[in-house]
Amino acid sequence: MDDKNGAHGDREKEVEPILINHDAQRESCHCNLSEIYLCIAAGAVALVAAVPVAGCAMLRLRECVVSRLLSSPSTSSSAIFPLRHLLSAAAAPISPGFAVEEYLVATCGLTRPQALKASTKLSHLKSPTKPHAVLAFLAGLGISGADAAAVVAKDPLFLRTKVDKTLAPKVVGLTGLGLSSPDIACLVSLTPDCFRSRNIVSKLHYYLPLFGSFHNFLRLLKRSPRLLSWDVNKVVKTNVVFLRECGLGDCDIAKLCIHAPRMLSTNPERVRAMVACVEGIGVPRGSGMFRQALCAVTFQSEEKIAAKMEYLKTTFRWSDAEVSMAVRKYPGVLRKSKESLKHRSEFFSEVGLEPAYIAYRPALLSYSMEGRNRPRYYVIKFLKANGLLDQYRDYYSIVMLSEKVFVEKFICPHKEAAPHLAEDYATTCKGEVPTNFRFT
Repeated sequence: MDDKNGAHGDREKEVEPILINHDAQRESCHCNLSEIYLCIAAGAVALVAAVPVAGCAMLRLRECVVSRLLSSPSTSSSAIFPLRHLLSAAAAPISPGFAVEEYLVATCGLTRPQALKASTKLSHLKSPTKPHAVLAFLAGLGISGADAAAVVAKDPLFLRTKVDKTLAPKVVGLTGLGLSSPDIACLVSLTPDCFRSRNIVSKLHYYLPLFGSFHNFLRLLKRSPRLLSWDVNKVVKTNVVFLRECGLGDCDIAKLCIHAPRMLSTNPERVRAMVACVEGIGVPRGSGMFRQALCAVTFQSEEKIAAKMEYLKTTFRWSDAEVSMAVRKYPGVLRKSKESLKHRSEFFSEVGLEPAYIAYRPALLSYSMEGRNRPRYYVIKFLKANGLLDQYRDYYSIVMLSEKVFVEKFICPHKEAAPHLAEDYATTCKGEVPTNFRFT
């Protein structure tokens, strides 16, 4: 058992006698022992104080449990301060002098400008009771004070959310999907407004299998924070079904969305138009390059794509057939800037590559100029100029090698004859041209 689970077990043992002693009063007090115990078992100690209760005896039980947890060495210190506030707030009457802006600064940790802006959305907040419960909830998830302040600044209305009726049930539902407290804390921190929405659990229930893991889902969420606000039933599912019909598996769809997050939220008719565009440039559905082609044409108009293909034809001196072939083999070329393409064209002319050679091997356009193409070309040119490489070497076969293999084949064997070669190569990879690589 890890430390985390051990700590949860310690908490259960500490409060178990209290729950057992209260068991006899279960019927008369309308108690909610199952909810309290669930919160303890999950380690969400802050939620214990938010469990709804009825009757004086049950109220005393809840306060006794929370008090025991507050004094427990297995309860993190980060959760104690907001929990003590929560207990005192629950018993204290509403203060007529409660000032939202001051509360946001003094208790929530917002800056004065942040508090001033947030207070306009909390004008109806007249008591610290609900905000205290929310802060305790955040602390129970392991969210630090600074991160809690960021949550409140991002979504002030989060402070008015009911912990027992809105937030706590979501924690239970998400935990049932396999999410840990840190996972849930990430969701709260990234999209607090979406977290308090009604259907976040059902959306995660759909997204997690689609993207394969919470980690993959989180990557997409960071790129597109509005992911959880998309209409799953009317838009997302429709697009996913269509993409599957096009031959893409869930893994392909997940990769596609990392590069084009809005793909799933786009009007289904627009997605169909993008697929038609992919087919128009010669990449059929179900082919190995279909996903890359779809990613390349995403949210580009047909006019823009046609203009880019014409630019490729002019810049690399390609025929129509060669342009089509290059795009089919490397659709990503459509996303290259004109400046980047011009730079590559000039360099390949310097190397002496024919237009047809490049068109048949368009992957050359995907490799970094400063990090791969130019440094390797200079190494080969230096070796030939110094009689260290006598046999012909195909340029593409050299560029496509991994860094490790290239160094082993073309640099390490010449340590004695050219002791400076490794250093010169490293310098060239940084964008500089050493003296030994300045050919006349």
